[in-house]
Amino acid sequence: MNKLIDFLSNSHFNFVHFMRVAIFIVMAWIGGLKVFQYEADGIVPFVTNSPFMSFFYTHSKDVSVNQDGKTVAQYILHKNPEGKMVSENIKWHQSNGTYIFSYGLGTVIVLIGLFTLLGSWYPKIGLWGGLLTFGMSIVTLSFLVTTPEVYVPNLGGDMPTPHFGFPYLSGAGRLVLKDIIMMAGGLLIASDCARKIKTMAN
Repeated sequence: MNKLIDFLSNSHFNFVHFMRVAIFIVMAWIGGLKVFQYEADGIVPFVTNSPFMSFFYTHSKDVSVNQDGKTVAQYILHKNPEGKMVSENIKWHQSNGTYIFSYGLGTVIVLIGLFTLLGSWYPKIGLWGGLLTFGMSIVTLSFLVTTPEVYVPNLGGDMPTPHFGFPYLSGAGRLVLKDIIMMAGGLLIASDCARKIKTMAN
């Protein structure tokens, strides 16, 4: 047990570097996927409902009547499930600006990951990477307030639905909540880079 404690206590800086690499992998992978149709379609509910991002889309405020006669946000009628291609939905997303926005967002995410990784050698760049990771996580976590899809819906059935709405996170909600780890990681990286910058200045 003492050897484990010694190993862990002596590996602090290695673990900080591992955090940089981990953030880079997540950012580069997820950011890179933003160039693909299914991923671009998948973020539409988050962006449309976000007060910080909805202006990027053409149809964010548009509504339509669904097959049950209810007025709903238009994007709901044009969802492409992952792995399914519907040409009419693709055309709607093209006119919405879904794909152009996704390309830009993906580029920003990859760059943030790269800045964070470069902090191992360039603390000033890494400081920005950490702070931007923190800031991006705040925006992502705000989806827990703005996006209905992050909670289990009450879809009915042949018996009452016992668990829906807050605090019952859907698959999308569980993914969003994990960004609190990215938030902490971003602050850890920023703090480490700030310490290095101070050391270099003295």
